[in-house]
Amino acid sequence: MAMDLSKHPCFNKDAKGSCARIHLPVAPKCNIQCNYCNRKYDCVNESRPGVTSSVLSPAQAIKYMEEVMKVETRLTVVGIAGPGDPMANAKETLETMRRIKNKWPDMILCLSSNGLELPEHVDELAEIGVSHVTVTVNAVDPEIAAKVYSWARVGKVLYRGADAARILLEKQEESIRRLKEKDIIVKVNTIIMPGINDHHIEDIAKKMKSMGVNLLNCMALIPNKETKFELVPEPSKADVEAIRAMAETYLPQMRHCQRCRADAVGLLEKDCSRDFSGLMQACSTIVPEVDESRAYVAVATMEGMLVNMHLGEAGSFQIWGEDGCGGYKMVEDRPAPPTGGGPKRWYTLAKSLSDCRAVLVSGVGDTPQAILEEEGVKVVAMSGFIAQGLDAVFKTKKFDHLRAKGGGGCKAGGCSGGSGEGC
Repeated sequence: MAMDLSKHPCFNKDAKGSCARIHLPVAPKCNIQCNYCNRKYDCVNESRPGVTSSVLSPAQAIKYMEEVMKVETRLTVVGIAGPGDPMANAKETLETMRRIKNKWPDMILCLSSNGLELPEHVDELAEIGVSHVTVTVNAVDPEIAAKVYSWARVGKVLYRGADAARILLEKQEESIRRLKEKDIIVKVNTIIMPGINDHHIEDIAKKMKSMGVNLLNCMALIPNKETKFELVPEPSKADVEAIRAMAETYLPQMRHCQRCRADAVGLLEKDCSRDFSGLMQACSTIVPEVDESRAYVAVATMEGMLVNMHLGEAGSFQIWGEDGCGGYKMVEDRPAPPTGGGPKRWYTLAKSLSDCRAVLVSGVGDTPQAILEEEGVKVVAMSGFIAQGLDAVFKTKKFDHLRAKGGGGCKAGGCSGGSGEGC
């Protein structure tokens, strides 16, 4: 049965009173600096894009979703809109979308992006089933765009001024073109900034129409403290409506936008994010559970008796499983990926340990722990006998008594720098 796309309240105003949406804040990093954006997003009292009370991992987001749906039964849309840019956090965004689609196949999936890193992920978004994408386009002229953005980062390269504007506009155009080739519904958000781009909105509307955009959302600038545009005045309602009326000669206008937070939940005109902030914060502290469908446990050990090697120091891992008689047996010694490569090394390790429900180590850095646990391998930092760790993973599911003295972070000589490469 085809999904009813009319149940997206942002794209269909007739659904705003009966269909609810939820935004899952799994994307904290951003790849551009807008001159109107303040990146202080941890707030329960502000109501504007880019604000959330917590940041969730994909696994935590699913748990939060499960709990919210027990209360809010009108949810038809799951979106990712920050608090940074979803495609600057592509792994977390795509993983969350896949989990949502697998668990709730009838949910409409959408995301909102600046478009900078969107083109390379369009195929996967379409394959997952994302049907609606919003791209924020504040200019189609590089000279005007250069006034709006301080910098843009692509990979490890930071662009400023005219170069940042040029590459951003190129990527936005490519994003929209590729989205439309995949028959994905596209909305464009344009922030009206008096004296910056308010005279330029018609050019944007013309260009977006020529590219097949479905909906245009012209909305007023919200001046934010501690930004370059904090003194730029907010346009009047009359000015905004005049701009919308002009733009409407090119594209349908969204007039019911509520400038949703990155953790918005509920009906558009009755947001309940504050009501659910306590639940979200509780979900953000959930430690990943052990995946019992995986048969083995990996161990970082020098001699095969004690857990006494840091994750980054281990050249190989002993792989242990149950012996069927209440005890354990070592299955093999599995090599670790070569050092170097930054986070890629830990994704490679996670793939190598995809049949392991946990890895026992004497210490671990934040980056590799986050990557391994996102990939389903629980990291147990401990000191003591291997058998104690195996008992905790296979039998008791209790780990507090195993904690390595001094915590599980980097020790002297065990870390090659802030990247966590040696951890």
